[in-house]
Amino acid sequence: MASESDKIQERLIESLTPRLEKYITVEPVLKYLYFIQPEQQEQIKQKLNTDGDVSAARLLINLVITTPHQEGWFRAFVDALFHGGNELAAKYLESNPPIKEVEEENDYCVKLIRILAPSLVEMKTEEVCIHCLDHEILTDDDKEKILAETRNKGSKSGASELLRRIVKRPPGWYSTFLQVLRETEHKHLCELTGGPPECEKGSNENHPSLRGEAAAEESPESMEICVAEEPQDDCTDLYKSADLPENMDTSDPDLNDLGAATAATKSPEKTEIVLRDYQMEVARPALEGKNVIICLPTGSGKTRVAVYITKKHLDSRREEGKPGKVIVLVNKIPLVEQHYATEFSPYLKPTYKVERVSGDSQLKISFAKIVQRNDILICTAQILENFLERANSGEDEGVKLSDLTLIIIDECHHTQKGDVYNHIMMRYLQQKHKNIRLKKEEKDPVPLPQLLGLTASPGVGKASIMEKAVEHIMRICANLDATRIMTWSFEGNHKKPRKQTMSAEDKKEDPFGDVIKTIMNAIHEHAKFFPTCDLGSQNYEQWAVQKERQAAKEENQKERVCAEYLRRYNEGLILSNTIRMCDALRCLNKFHEEQMKKKTSVDDEQNIQITATERFLFNLFKDNKEELERLAKIPNYENDSLAKLRTKILQEFSTRQEARGIIFTKTRHSAITLSQWIQENPKFADIGVKPSHVIGGGDQSDVKPMTAAEQKDVLKKFRTGEVNVLVATTVAEEGLDIPACNFVIRYGLSTNEIAMIQAQGRGRAEDSSYTVVDIKNSGVAEKECVNEYREDMMNKAIAKIKTFSQADYNKQITEFQIQAILETKVRRVKQKKKAIKDESPSAVKFSCRGCSKSICSGEDINIIENVHRVNATPQFKELVILRENTALQERRLDYEVNGVIACKDCGQTWGSMMMYRGIECPCLNVKNFVVDIREKKISNCTKWSDLPVKFSSFDYAEYASLMAQSSDDED
Repeated sequence: MASESDKIQERLIESLTPRLEKYITVEPVLKYLYFIQPEQQEQIKQKLNTDGDVSAARLLINLVITTPHQEGWFRAFVDALFHGGNELAAKYLESNPPIKEVEEENDYCVKLIRILAPSLVEMKTEEVCIHCLDHEILTDDDKEKILAETRNKGSKSGASELLRRIVKRPPGWYSTFLQVLRETEHKHLCELTGGPPECEKGSNENHPSLRGEAAAEESPESMEICVAEEPQDDCTDLYKSADLPENMDTSDPDLNDLGAATAATKSPEKTEIVLRDYQMEVARPALEGKNVIICLPTGSGKTRVAVYITKKHLDSRREEGKPGKVIVLVNKIPLVEQHYATEFSPYLKPTYKVERVSGDSQLKISFAKIVQRNDILICTAQILENFLERANSGEDEGVKLSDLTLIIIDECHHTQKGDVYNHIMMRYLQQKHKNIRLKKEEKDPVPLPQLLGLTASPGVGKASIMEKAVEHIMRICANLDATRIMTWSFEGNHKKPRKQTMSAEDKKEDPFGDVIKTIMNAIHEHAKFFPTCDLGSQNYEQWAVQKERQAAKEENQKERVCAEYLRRYNEGLILSNTIRMCDALRCLNKFHEEQMKKKTSVDDEQNIQITATERFLFNLFKDNKEELERLAKIPNYENDSLAKLRTKILQEFSTRQEARGIIFTKTRHSAITLSQWIQENPKFADIGVKPSHVIGGGDQSDVKPMTAAEQKDVLKKFRTGEVNVLVATTVAEEGLDIPACNFVIRYGLSTNEIAMIQAQGRGRAEDSSYTVVDIKNSGVAEKECVNEYREDMMNKAIAKIKTFSQADYNKQITEFQIQAILETKVRRVKQKKKAIKDESPSAVKFSCRGCSKSICSGEDINIIENVHRVNATPQFKELVILRENTALQERRLDYEVNGVIACKDCGQTWGSMMMYRGIECPCLNVKNFVVDIREKKISNCTKWSDLPVKFSSFDYAEYASLMAQSSDDED
């Protein structure tokens, strides 16, 4: 437990964090911090590489505070700062900061360097660097980094690095730097900085570059001075550098036509929040402490309203002498950092402690402690649900709803059955109705937090009539225990983008598709299949999946492998009708290469069997591959939908001075290939089109998912203009902070009215357009028409709800809540029955999906960390071959993935080889097996949790002992 002295030192560091973030250069400090664990140091280095010094310093400070304290930790931190060349930061911690006047003067000098950086990078970097070292405003470590940057990326990039480092030196560096510029014959640069060697307070008022900036507070991120190596096209706005941290973006997502607040400074620390009239109106019930849902269009400032409500909530509780605790829940990991960096931290951190935690953060392990230490916490909903469950089970330290005073739920329309938001709200509603009973029994109720829901569109669910639409929205209100749903009529001020539909014409000729259909028909004949649905349709894909599962269950390997190939060829047909023929061919090539690789032994000693059907399928593709390659090169056979998309993009970029847009598409593969298509087309490059793609992070498809860091990097480039066309799956439809776009295109994609409204909301720049490209057989145009009708129905339903008397509204809300609680109880009873693992492991048999060979029984399988099913028996290892894992290796705590394990006979992948605490354990994926439970075969099992079997835990000590004995015997 931390001592009182430790707590005082923690609070000192926390209070100085905004300053320390600016003045710490992380890398040279790390080697002196013995109490920071190696894995934590790696985490900091990764943050440094991806987000820069400020973010890395923030993480370093947080780890210093939260790491279990050893005696002398604070002195060690201060010494590390001194030894690492961070003298100014160390002085602040030693309570020896510069006097106020000197500090303010230093801030002005930093600001001046930042603004003049585009000109200063013209310096002779190496010469200036050496002189700065001689004058002791750079360290040896600084010199090495600057010179390395200069060698690798050029003089301007090195100069940028030099400027970033000198502004972190103790006051006095500025006059020394001017002296260095004079000594190195940079007279023009010296004059540009103001002439005299002193940077006098207030001198910026007359400097042309600083007009209008004197009122802005210095931000930590302003230390990140970056200038691109290439010419800036007469733009000297440093904020537009792609290397700047994400929260340096000068475009405020809430300041537009319907903008949220004051046209204030863009500094990260802001104190005054000014709401527009309509925002104050929708916030009023929440300011009175009531539970409400705020429903406003995308870009109208919902988040800013939530920040304002948060501040007023905490202010009022502080005035009353009561503790306040606010949690902001989001449903996507990137939203955690976004809300923290752009809204909650800038406005509230000067007064309150603000922190963020997501699945990507190490802080999730100590979530309960983080809740205790902070006033405002932004996190993914699943983390809160996990810790609510811990508190409920009593097994571990958790979080209770009674610990919180306000919960803000972003995108609250997701509080539907099965969603994690819904799980949290059911806990709330159950306690609310228990409180009613406690009050009747004259017992103290359990305190519950105030609720605030935010959404751009609650939707209408599956409603086709007004009555059901009203019911759908009322159920959302009931789930959030909302006393009202707050909306605002903008009376024509909220301009919607111009909308058009472009319908693709059928191909007059499709020889590429005809070849694929010929291959598929040959497989039909070989396997004696007689499908009734059209080739290249979603119905055909469902038929092929069902056929593969049935054949696996019946151990009919001929039909199983044919069905698997047919599904892949069907995907190729769909791709050729959606994107390019060469993309479809690339996909088919990749699949066949993977199948051939399965049949190839690593050491050429193992004879992996190839059946007659597999040989037929290999030869069938080989015989037609040359013709497919020839046809894929003929542009006349490309689909018309792609031509429509090309026309639309060219139109947008040729008729606008600065175009920026998003193309939404259905699959990850199409997002990646569309981005490649744009990159490879010289016509697009000629008019300044700079594309990239962003896809989801889940691992549910054959396409490698995007990590949160990769998503963040692409979105940052889109914000700064380095990318101006974003090709995205539905991951970018809602919530993410994406700048106002001129155009939005939905390419063969139409889901529901909520997604349509969210996508339209991305096109919120002046005179924006919203285009739907209707691909052949996609039904997108019809679906879009239905969504427009549903949107209108939703607005009318909300208007009708607002006419209800409060008594009628409350009565319906109570009925829906009681119904939801009862349904939840019934569902949990069913889940508990399903969760009972009553089958003995010995009753379960596993056979290879590829060749039907019997592999093992459930008795041979153990479970590690309640997640990984492994078979570490010597007999099993004789059945497998090990292949290289082409995907990036995963490292999580005590285990890492080393390679892929496959059947020695047929090459079917079974799982991966996991290194667990020094022991190799074959980790199995159940979808690669056919499971037999008391002679009942299951071929569609995709999750281990679906099996009614409880496997025994892996006994590490016992297994390690056996391994040691085996090793001794061999010796």
